[in-house]
Amino acid sequence: MKKSVLLVALLSVFAFSSCKDNAADKVNEENVATAEVRDAESGKFPAITFEESQFDFGTIDQGTAVEHIFKFKNTGEAPLMIVNAKSSCGCTVPEYTKEPVAPGASGELLVKFNGSGQNQVSKTVTLTTNTKAGTETLTIKAFVNPKAGAGNAQAPIKTPTSK
Repeated sequence: MKKSVLLVALLSVFAFSSCKDNAADKVNEENVATAEVRDAESGKFPAITFEESQFDFGTIDQGTAVEHIFKFKNTGEAPLMIVNAKSSCGCTVPEYTKEPVAPGASGELLVKFNGSGQNQVSKTVTLTTNTKAGTETLTIKAFVNPKAGAGNAQAPIKTPTSK
């Protein structure tokens, strides 16, 4: 009985080890080349460089819609993607390209502000990108003159009356 168990174990070891294919024979040279290129480029990132990171609209009247185009260039080594652009409030709307910007190429981001608020107003636009930092921030500001009669009227002063 011991001999038959030993014989089955020996045959099993022989069968499992002899059926193995050489793993090196299964390597596809094309896949190796693709992996080498991918690994070499894994350290490359796009970089976004703006001509200006903030813009001042100056003095505007309340409710006056204004817009500004922020121009940028991809100064990195990989295609630049702007994944999302959101503002600090609903009164500011960013519009951006959804297409990749190649290294060395330029792009634009339009920021619209509806002129809400009063006095000195500052808003930010945060971009989510595939740059090394991952986010970029732009700022717009304006001095908003209130509309005539809006916010300047005082409530009547109540005085005690005698009867």
